[in-house]
Amino acid sequence: MIVRFVDGPLAGRELKTSDTPWAGGWLTVDGAADWGLYVPVLRTVRGVVVAEARVTIPRRR
Repeated sequence: MIVRFVDGPLAGRELKTSDTPWAGGWLTVDGAADWGLYVPVLRTVRGVVVAEARVTIPRRR
């Protein structure tokens, strides 16, 4: 399966994963401290998932 990122810090990049459905997740660019939550928004028949960044607000502890 191929995940294509359409916005956020990973825009324009692709991620190859296993053949199981990709449910999204927290990802970062090149080990940076900023993490982004990406969610699948479109699944194609050819095994390609389009993912968008979800805006999140950090919680206080």
